[in-house]
Amino acid sequence: MKKVLTITGIILLFACQPPQEPAQGEWIVGTEEEKLEQIEEHFQGFGKAMWEVSYRYKELYTAGKNQNWEYAEHHIEELEEAIELGLERRPKHAKAAEHFLNVAIPDLEKAIQERDSILFFENYEQMRVSCNACHQMRDHGFIQVKTPEFYQSIVE
Repeated sequence: MKKVLTITGIILLFACQPPQEPAQGEWIVGTEEEKLEQIEEHFQGFGKAMWEVSYRYKELYTAGKNQNWEYAEHHIEELEEAIELGLERRPKHAKAAEHFLNVAIPDLEKAIQERDSILFFENYEQMRVSCNACHQMRDHGFIQVKTPEFYQSIVE
């Protein structure tokens, strides 16, 4: 009986609350739909993901050159996450990214886990080829990923 009264009291407490006004931010304003559209516009589609992937790709190269395997682990994980989040926003790219996510990244992760520089750069090259194949499939063949000739990382 005590349990029923407690539950009833909690229900009444919430039922008597005045309706809440929708929250408004400084620049995210409008109806719930307008705010959602504005947020989606700021996240954009796959372009933002590719910007991050480009950065991570270069940092991976430096990590491999310096045999900084922990740094390489960090960037391969972040690179994969950037692609996955981009695919949430643009699922139409999923087919083109399959090989990259299912083969290229896991192969590079294996080289990193084994701390094998030779395997790392072989698999890094395969990842680069996969990047370009994906671009080709998405009618972005004009974006040709190259192996960094020189890249100065902020980390050694």
